Amino acid sequence: MPLAAGDVLQAAGIDRENVYFPTQAVISLQYATKNGDALEVARIGYESVCGISLLMGGETASCRSIVQHPGYAFRIRATMLKREFDRGGVVCHILLRCAQSLLSQVAQTSLCSRHHRVEQQLSRWLLLSLDRVPGNEVGVTHEWIANALGVRRESVTQSLAELRETGCLETGRNRITVLDRAALEAQTCECYSAIKLEYARLAPNRHGVDNTLRTHGYAE
Repeated sequence: MPLAAGDVLQAAGIDRENVYFPTQAVISLQYATKNGDALEVARIGYESVCGISLLMGGETASCRSIVQHPGYAFRIRATMLKREFDRGGVVCHILLRCAQSLLSQVAQTSLCSRHHRVEQQLSRWLLLSLDRVPGNEVGVTHEWIANALGVRRESVTQSLAELRETGCLETGRNRITVLDRAALEAQTCECYSAIKLEYARLAPNRHGVDNTLRTHGYAE
């Protein structure tokens, strides 16, 4: 099914029926305060699943899931997927790895927000976006990034200007185009590589799925 930017797939405390496997879309997981302030704790693309908390014994989502980058996703009813998950076979094994990699991203993002400069956080955020979308362009507003990072919009604008001066990116109306990825990676902190390495270790890529199938006796 197609997902449009801004679509809210799940909200904290609200029972949801479906789990989503993005193929092109990028989904932002956010926690919000009572006064409406929000902070992104993780993002999900083709490498993971949105709604995994519904499979772990909880009947509601623990945070808000909102589409940041439009695209397509597969949708399946949570009850159907949970029946397969409870069998403890290959699907369970893969989904548990998705959950572990997601928890690692949440922890690393929290550390980054506490200890690293806005420019480093912004570079990490952009690189994680590029990893999940085709091409070198991220469609996003300064306000969205500010809300995701939990900083002032002015800080995002200033950090983008500094990155633009290095020649690694250019900005336009509601878009950021990365011109030199290596230069952008040089501006970020170690959190980006830590998140990327953990996903490479745990996420069910083609090689990982084949190994999992063999482990559980589903493949020769």
